[in-house]
Amino acid sequence: MVVELQRTLAQLLLVDDDARLADMLQGYLGAAGYRVQIAPTLAVARQQLAAKAGLPDLVVLDLMLPDGDGLDFCRQLRGLPHAAGLPVLMLSARGEPMDRVVGLELGADDYLAKPFEPRELLARVKALLRRGGAAAGPAAETLRFGRLEIDLGARVARLAGKDCELTSHQFELLVVMARHAGRVMTRDQIMDALKGHPLDAFDRSIDVHISRIRAAIEDDPKAPRRVLTVRGAGYVFARKQDAGDEA
Repeated sequence: MVVELQRTLAQLLLVDDDARLADMLQGYLGAAGYRVQIAPTLAVARQQLAAKAGLPDLVVLDLMLPDGDGLDFCRQLRGLPHAAGLPVLMLSARGEPMDRVVGLELGADDYLAKPFEPRELLARVKALLRRGGAAAGPAAETLRFGRLEIDLGARVARLAGKDCELTSHQFELLVVMARHAGRVMTRDQIMDALKGHPLDAFDRSIDVHISRIRAAIEDDPKAPRRVLTVRGAGYVFARKQDAGDEA
């Protein structure tokens, strides 16, 4: 019942100047139970995201728009305190691996190349929203590792009491690794643990997210003590991170 309620009430903001595509997606996603707002320009999108009240649950963002670049907009969005955690699914006619890497580096949670099947877009939207909604557990658990704490209820990581800037996807990846602290996880194991989030095993998406996580939670990202690389194997989240931590 909770899942069905989420599907009925979830609101999406589609930022795309292709009126025909936008209308088609609004009808398709609407039939699946979502409310879809359309912003044909970045200016309209900024107006709709300016207020804290009434924010959408997810932003579907085209890369190329008449009044600016979707990449720049995504970077700006991550800088807004009230909207920094919004899941962003980026659309682009440019499907090269490096374009995808750049999009992820700038804060997108997922990347879908045009042309695409509407069913694939719907599946990715569901995955992002499901991951976002699953965090509101009744126990409001907090994972603590020295000065780093991961608040599952608030969906925020804090280092020495200061919020760390992480996207929704990066927060979920951090939680997966923290729950397996002390164990080496391969990229395939990480993907399996993320339960269906569309990642490509043959691109650098996981490595990109790990790099962004390190930039947010490490004292020195170039000499990490929390998320460690195990050469030829994968990554391990350290149990002991600060002097005086219990092993």
